[in-house]
Order: sequence, then C-alpha cells, then structure tokens
Amino acid sequence: MKFAKLSLKASLAAMAVSLAATPALADHHMEAGEATDEAATEFPLTPEGAAQFVAKVESEYRAFAEPAARVEWLNATYINYDSNTLASQYGAELSVMSVNFANEAAKYAEVEGLDPDVERKLGMLRYAISLPAPGREGAAAELAGITTSMGAQYGAGRGTLNGEQIGGSDIEAEMGNLERTPEELAEMWESWHDNVGAPMHDEYAQYVSLANEGAQELGFDDLGTMWRSGYDMSPEEFAAETERMWQEVKPLYVALHTYVRRKLNEHYGDDVQPATGPIRADLLGNMWAQEWGNIYPLVAPEGAGDIGYDLTDLIAEKDMDAVEMVKVGEQFFSSLGFEQLPETFWERSQFTKPADREVVCHASAWNLDNVDDLRIKMCIKKNADDFVTIHHELGHNYYQRAYNQKDFMYLTGANDGFHEAIGDMIALSITPEYLVQIDMLDESQVPSADKDIGLLLRQAMDKVAFLPFGLLVDRYRWDIFDGSTAPEDYNEAWTEIRREYQGIVPPVARPADGFDAGAKYHVSGNVSYTRYFLARLLQFQFFKAACDQAGWEGPLHRCSFYGNEEVGKNLNAMLELGASVPWPDALEAFTGERQMNGTAMVEYFAPLMAWLEEQNEGQEAGW
Repeated sequence: MKFAKLSLKASLAAMAVSLAATPALADHHMEAGEATDEAATEFPLTPEGAAQFVAKVESEYRAFAEPAARVEWLNATYINYDSNTLASQYGAELSVMSVNFANEAAKYAEVEGLDPDVERKLGMLRYAISLPAPGREGAAAELAGITTSMGAQYGAGRGTLNGEQIGGSDIEAEMGNLERTPEELAEMWESWHDNVGAPMHDEYAQYVSLANEGAQELGFDDLGTMWRSGYDMSPEEFAAETERMWQEVKPLYVALHTYVRRKLNEHYGDDVQPATGPIRADLLGNMWAQEWGNIYPLVAPEGAGDIGYDLTDLIAEKDMDAVEMVKVGEQFFSSLGFEQLPETFWERSQFTKPADREVVCHASAWNLDNVDDLRIKMCIKKNADDFVTIHHELGHNYYQRAYNQKDFMYLTGANDGFHEAIGDMIALSITPEYLVQIDMLDESQVPSADKDIGLLLRQAMDKVAFLPFGLLVDRYRWDIFDGSTAPEDYNEAWTEIRREYQGIVPPVARPADGFDAGAKYHVSGNVSYTRYFLARLLQFQFFKAACDQAGWEGPLHRCSFYGNEEVGKNLNAMLELGASVPWPDALEAFTGERQMNGTAMVEYFAPLMAWLEEQNEGQEAGW
C-alpha cells in the first residue's frame, strides 16, 4: 500500500501549517494592558485584540487557500516550468505569511485572560509551521525554490531495469514482481536511489539550513523540535511516547522479521540472503522495504498460507477499471451512512497516469475549496495495493468533508495520525466476508477459520512490517535538524538507522556522498512521517472501538462493520470535531481511551504471534 500525505491543498495544513494539536503555551502570561511593544502589532495586546488578530488570520488564510490549492493541484498533475514557477511563488508567499503570523501569535499568546478558543488557535499558529522560512529578504523565495525543485525532481525521477529507463510508479510495481531476479531487483533499487536521491543531496543540506534558521527565529532549537511540538506534550515527551509505542509492538515485528528472513534464505540461498542478520532491502517487494506484502507468496506457509483467493486476481476477474475500484471504496462509506461523493469528485480527480505529461503519482486526497471540491490524485493500477490505498485516500476525503463547517484553523485532523488512520481503519474491514457482500468473492471461496494464519500473515507483511520504517524516517531527520548528523554523513546515517530499526541493509555498497533518503517522497517533499506510525497503531484502536460498538463477538481480525450506520454515526461525531479539541478528547470520544497505544494491534495479531513463535523455534531472532 502506498501512503498518502494529507494534501497541502486548501487547508491550513496544506499551507505549511500542520494543525495537529495545541501544545501547552509558555508559562509566562502578560496581564491585559501590560507594557509591551504593542505598537508593533496591528491589534492591542489584550484578549479582545488577540481575538481580532485570529479572526484576521483566518480570513486571510481562507482567501489565500483556494487559489493556492488550485496552483498546487496543477503543479502535481501537470509538471512543467510554468506550474513549478507558480507553485514556487505561492510557496514563497505562504512562507512569509505563516512566519509573520506565527511571530505575531507568539506575542498574543502571552496575554492573560485569553478566550480558550483563541488561545488554542494562537498555539496552532505558533507551533505548527511545517516549513518555516527565515525572515530575511529573499530567504522565503530561496526555500520555496529548493522545495519545488526537489519535488519536481522526485516526480520526474527514473530508475533502470535491464538498462532501460523506468518511471516511478512502474518501478514500484516491478520491485514487487516475483519473477524479477535478485540482480534485476538490485539494479532497480540502486538506480532509483542513485538517480533520484543523490542529486538532491546539496539542495537538501541548503533546505535544512534555511528551515532551521526559520525555526530558530520562532524560538525553537531546530525544525525537528518544532515538528514535535504539536502533540499536546513537550517534544521530549512525544519522542519518548512514540518509542514507548514502538516497544509495545516490537516483539511482533522481530518475530515476523525472523520468519521472513528464513523463508527468503530458503528461496534465494545463503549467497543472496544469509540465514542470520539483517535482510537485503531489495528482496522485500518494495523500494523502501516499508511493506512486504508483495512477497507474501514466497513466505506463505503450506496449507496455513493458502487463503483461497487473491484480491488482485478478483479485480482482474471483475474487469474493474480505476473508476470502478474507487466506486467500491465509496460504497463502503455509504454503507455507514455517509453522503455520497459529489459529482465534481468524479469529474476532477486524477485516477490514472496521463500518457502525455509528467505528474506526481504519489497518492493524495484533496479538498480544494474546503467545502466539497473533494478529489483524489492517484495513478491507479488494478491490484490489491491500490484497492486498499483507494479506501485510505477516501478516508481523508470523508474526514475533510466532516469537519468543513469548523473554523478555518480547525480544518484538519485531531492530530496528523488521525487523518491517516481513518481510511486504514476502513481497509481493515476488507475481509473475505465483505468481499462476498460486494459480490467480488463467491461464498464458497471464503476461507475457513483454519486459514486465519494466512490472512493475518498477509496483513502483517504490510501493517506490522511498516512500523519501524514509520518511526525511523523522522528520527533520522531529527538528527539532521539538530546537527547530530552532518551532510557528509547523510547516507551512512540512513543505512545505520534502517539497520537498527528495520533490520535491513542495502543490496550494494552505498557511496558516502549519496542521499538514499531523498529517494523517499516524504523526505524530499518535507512531509513529516511520524503521522504514519501513529496512524498504523491508531487504525487498530479505531477498528477495535468500531467492532465493539457493532457488537462483534468473534476474533478481532474477523470483524467487519460494513453496513453498520451506528458505527458511522459515532465515527462522524469524532471526525466532525476536526482539530477543534485536543486529540485525547477526540480519541476518547470514539474509543473511550485517552492514550495512543499498540495494544489493539497486538490483540488483532495475537494468533499470528503465537504461530510465529512456534515457527521460529531454534532460529536466531533479530539482527
């Protein structure tokens, strides 16, 4: 499955301000009317003045959002000099706006007696800029130019297969092609990282310098500290919390890694994949080894691994095109009582890759007018991965529409992991029973309970395998932002942290002056990645809550709440809050819990864990 960013497009998050949640404000507060540099602000430094300031900010951002979103859409779906130039210009203007507003918000945030709603919005402005530009003349334009350049390079990126050039979406698919030899896999892996990542090295170092300068002007140590400040806790507490969550699920990942390594060793032999130690990154069916589902046939155990059907084959048997695949996803949400998507969604979305131009194929979901100009942008292929990704992207769209009546500052998820989790929660309900309900699978093909290990293993190959990658992408960048990793060490540090968390290594020696991390969209695109780690765990919390509300009494992994409008009603009650309340309040509203955790995922995969422990007996665990 491909992981989509929540689109920039037409929300404050889209405009370089990721409205995750409001952290605690500074301890010091001014008394209303206290002597300050009030002359430097447009409105008085009083509770009333702060409310006026916030109203002005929301008005100006709303006016800017829609045209900026349309430029961003154009730049993503028609990459050329003009669209790059327009995107860069809007990006520079946005950077100036957001930094100026953040600096002003910091002054009003110290006023005593603020209205709680105003205080929350000031916190969002102050802490949640994803890419702060320095205030000096020309810096915003320079930073916007760099980020636009890196984005365009990624979108036009090419690797090679047997010496022939191959584009991004195609090379991703070929990395999961089990007919490819280890030599071909290594060629694609190496060429993509060399051709896409390495040329960005120097620009990325410039980006880091400029973004850190901007963050420091706002009072943060570095950009990473700023990113970690938007989760209703201190940056240090957030880093510790995510590590705690990882430790809850790490034993499951290690067990899966140990099992998969043995199966790859049996398939390829010691010369390609040793029986102990880390796994070769290009053998896992994905360019970044972030999800392993494409190699499931290589590791499926005899009997238990045969679930009796293949979703990609079912799509082919139904002769479904891209639009029909999206219609199936829409129907799931409709079955929960959600309103159908508007006609403009079908007219304006990009479902497949155009033949006549370059586009960014990375899947994303958009609401260009913050009302109902909903769209997805994908280069859909008729396979199981994209079938699931469609459900994920539509989750963004339904979330965007649910909160569209909120104030502009609240037009995003309770935290950034919420947005990513909603669609994935729906995708967990793509069970055999559901496929029968939508007439994609014959009832006689529904696997019996003794096939559950196969079902769970297939899911774990994506959902569990992803966890360390979801955590390490930002941890790697935090070390760059705080200076722990220097530009000359970018590549070595990337290789080392992937070995530490994922237990994988490159298929070939890597150059010290390369930049393999830049070959991952979210790094070159300045998209924080911890949201995906949070989402991977939150989806199971949401899923368990939905199943409990539906009265499900069987094993958690067999639950489907398709067609349950009560679940839809309860879910919508959380979605429509947007970012108007702290994320623990939103989480509690639907799940009854106030802490994100991995316990629901552990419960979901408990039968698989027991089986893996049996299979791994006598094997050397870890790397």
